[in-house]
Amino acid sequence: MPSLLRRSLAEGLGTFTLVFIGTGSVAAKYYPDANYGLYGVATAHALALAVMITATMRISGGHLNPAVTLGLLVARRTDWRSAGAYIVAQLLGAVVAALMVKFIFPIGVTRPISLGTPVIGNNILLSQAITMELVLTFLLVSAVFGTCVNPDAPKVGGFAVGLALWFGMLVGGPITGAALNPARAFGPALVSGQWVGQIVYWVGPIAGGVLAALFWDRVLLQHKTE
Repeated sequence: MPSLLRRSLAEGLGTFTLVFIGTGSVAAKYYPDANYGLYGVATAHALALAVMITATMRISGGHLNPAVTLGLLVARRTDWRSAGAYIVAQLLGAVVAALMVKFIFPIGVTRPISLGTPVIGNNILLSQAITMELVLTFLLVSAVFGTCVNPDAPKVGGFAVGLALWFGMLVGGPITGAALNPARAFGPALVSGQWVGQIVYWVGPIAGGVLAALFWDRVLLQHKTE
């Protein structure tokens, strides 16, 4: 199997897992025995991301997020061909995950929540929502560079990145849904047809990911290339 196809399949599987477990946790919390609320949803997302980054990082690098891929691209840690293939695989994985949640859960559960599509909170301006996604994704991609890219960092797999998503969702969940990942927003939105505020989940995460990558590459990790 060609290397790029194999790596792209790993990205698709990893993103599928994140979106399936993430959106599934949103749907499942509406059942009487599931009373975990925001903490449980954040934990489900964080664990899924941590496990799948660790599982795929030696195959594809464990990006699982277009914002991470674009950040690594601008920092010259990947190439355009790989980045394009990865992003397509991530988006497809997210769509398949949303379709699977739609198939498993009854429509009475999935329709009111738009298959777990992130939504902007009440009284939150578009600019505030974009800024929240930008800041939280900046921290998420900082965790990627600080623990996965930095060769001197402790070998903790995807654990630290999962924790960054966890605390990001605890803060940003009530404000924007804290996608921090265009694929996480795109898959459920496409399947459910809920596109309100979708620009927030592309502009904010991509800007945050690129800024974090440039900061780490040009400033914090600069001595690695000197």
